[in-house]
Amino acid sequence: MMPTSEVPSAPLDRGQRPQILVIVAGSMAAVKAPSALRRLREAGAEVRVIATRAALEFITELSLATAADGPVATDESWFAARPTAQHLQLAKVDAAVVIGASAELLANAAHGHAGDLASATLLSVEGPVLWVPAMNERMWHHPAVQHNAATLRSWGHHFLGPEVGAFGTQGEGKGLGRMSEPEDIAAAALGLLRPVKQDLEGVRVLVSAGPTREYLDPVRFISNPSSGKMGFAVAEEARDRGAEVTLVTGPVNLLSPRGISVVRVETALELREAVVQAAQTAQVVVMTAAVADYRAANQASEKQAKVAGDVTIHLTPNPDILAELGQHKGGRVLVGFAMETHAGIERAAAKAQRKNADFILLNYPTREGTSFGGDDNQVTLVRPDATYEDWPRLSKREVAGKILDEVLRIRADRG
Repeated sequence: MMPTSEVPSAPLDRGQRPQILVIVAGSMAAVKAPSALRRLREAGAEVRVIATRAALEFITELSLATAADGPVATDESWFAARPTAQHLQLAKVDAAVVIGASAELLANAAHGHAGDLASATLLSVEGPVLWVPAMNERMWHHPAVQHNAATLRSWGHHFLGPEVGAFGTQGEGKGLGRMSEPEDIAAAALGLLRPVKQDLEGVRVLVSAGPTREYLDPVRFISNPSSGKMGFAVAEEARDRGAEVTLVTGPVNLLSPRGISVVRVETALELREAVVQAAQTAQVVVMTAAVADYRAANQASEKQAKVAGDVTIHLTPNPDILAELGQHKGGRVLVGFAMETHAGIERAAAKAQRKNADFILLNYPTREGTSFGGDDNQVTLVRPDATYEDWPRLSKREVAGKILDEVLRIRADRG
């Protein structure tokens, strides 16, 4: 879980000072690195610094060395130090943070390249790695960059940002791409050093994610823009807290997370079959999937030719998977999601009652920064008795943590 609170004023409670490797990458945001370094040191961490060649175009080696209270490693020092394998020595840390992560460095790490000191060192780090991207919005959304980020996430790497805000000097505007602030970077890095509580050890958790596709003919289908990120975040959070996790997902552009049993489906009927089967042994079910309400009553076996004028498509309802699970709930904790644009609390509470869910997470698709495909979410937890909790905008991994905290509360109340 990526914390966003301020860095604790007291030093970390460890027998020895934790060591954090900070890689400063080639971005104008590199100028924020000294502030993050100082905050890490104030919290009791010992920092080691690598500056890429591109980073030194934006900030001086002296500025970084002063903030780190120690030398800065560069490609020049790496080549000069051979054959002493400087990258292996630098990698002996408790965690690594890449500040101003560029598309190039993401690509190098995702493909195992080791042509520079930063990339070679990242290949040798055994502790957790936190990426803090900073780049143009168009670059961040490019499929290659997103694929590389997904690869790193599937290996257990963590991401903080990018955020929405002004960046650059050429009038790029206020799109997604701005690097997170130094206090948030330091808090997230320190959070990697605190062991995740294993409060779901031995619990079997089932999560559904992503959209479904309801085919009209072999090449046309009805679907929605769900990215699956919320469901994947819940599955990964449950795994990291010790649960045995099954993830049933519709078609998404996300890699299968390590340590999780992943079942990939396309249609609502396929998703229902996989979920109902997996639910038989699950103790917790979290239904984040955006299941299509309807499918074609008669799917054509061949591609239909375009015709002039209007076309009528006969749709038939898909099964209500959450309601079916609620009918045979037993002792499970059952969690659903809802998306409303108005009267959300009332509708979500009614849905929880009608479907026998323990609580519903209410999404707001029209709120800025929490639309389909984003890395953040803002939800309201709604219970069947219409009591509710408004949660602030958080990363989807943080939302996942709060969901599982509520699940554990319910399990504790039931004894």
